[in-house]
Amino acid sequence: MKFSKIARQQVVPYWEGSLSHPFLTELQDGTLDPTIFRFYLIQDAYYLKHFSHLYTLIAKQAQEPELKAYAEQSAAGLAAGELAVREDFFETLAITDDEVAATAIAPTAYHYVSHMYRQLVEGTPHVAIAGMLPCPWLYQEVGQYLAQRQSPVPIYQRWIETYSGDENADDQQAAVALVNRLYEESTPTEQQQMIAAFRISTQMEYSFWEMAYRLEVWPKGRIADGAKPR
Repeated sequence: MKFSKIARQQVVPYWEGSLSHPFLTELQDGTLDPTIFRFYLIQDAYYLKHFSHLYTLIAKQAQEPELKAYAEQSAAGLAAGELAVREDFFETLAITDDEVAATAIAPTAYHYVSHMYRQLVEGTPHVAIAGMLPCPWLYQEVGQYLAQRQSPVPIYQRWIETYSGDENADDQQAAVALVNRLYEESTPTEQQQMIAAFRISTQMEYSFWEMAYRLEVWPKGRIADGAKPR
């Protein structure tokens, strides 16, 4: 059985749950609180910076020419595409460097990025690329799903259009096909790790919407009544 079929069977609640998450349904109908979208963009910029760096690291470690080329092209594509769009969004919304510096990286964004690095450090390039696949694949499906009805908020519609084009769909089909081939060439242990990496990343994708929608922050901790800090 292909990697893509096995992996998708294990993540249905998170994949389908993403498509119906209030962050996205409200983004489409124009009712999403702008504060939530602003917070999401700042967290996503942190995520995409590391996502691009991971592609570069995979390209350096990959043995297969096809995987090396895909990772190099993906890193370059992010710089010219999604990261450039985010810069435009920042400019449109007047999100300054000071605001970004004053916004703490939320736990989910931090843990998601850490999870993906771990797949490369403790696993292999095959495992790492499997852990990165849910992001572009899910966003492509989200874009096409939301494109069925235009958002009345121009910047929300621009966000949808970033992921809903036919070219983006073709790119993701090629990425899925590549990971399917890598899975067939992997050892049984590596195959299990690829599935696990994909599953956790998909769970983190769902959590990312939740993180943004709830304006997630780190817990403050507590000090017992009457106790002095050590």
